[in-house]
Amino acid sequence: DVQLVESGGGSVQAGGSLRLSCAASGYTYSGYCMGWFRQSLGKAREGVAAIDSDGTTNYADSVKGRFTISKDNAKNVVYLQMNDLKPEDTAMYYCAARTGQCGIGWWLIEPFNCWGQGTQVTVS
Repeated sequence: DVQLVESGGGSVQAGGSLRLSCAASGYTYSGYCMGWFRQSLGKAREGVAAIDSDGTTNYADSVKGRFTISKDNAKNVVYLQMNDLKPEDTAMYYCAARTGQCGIGWWLIEPFNCWGQGTQVTVS
């Protein structure tokens, strides 16, 4: 079975940094669009960033310049480096995968058919 496992969440003060990791088993990232999404209490899940198999990246406006998505194909891991964290970044963060290119609608939830269990990020 394909599995995604996130790690790296935690509690941090505003202005701090965290790096989330998403490890895949059961397949490689080649040919997949990998995304990071987040959901805070009472709000809908939203796209944060995505990366194509060729390394093309996409970001939500709210995190541009602060977050960086990257991947290590050899280790089958996708990262989300989060700097200058703000209280509004507090959420459960999920890693997700979909086949094909991320494209213009990289932030759409429905095309992603494989999800991790999430890792909590709390910024105070």
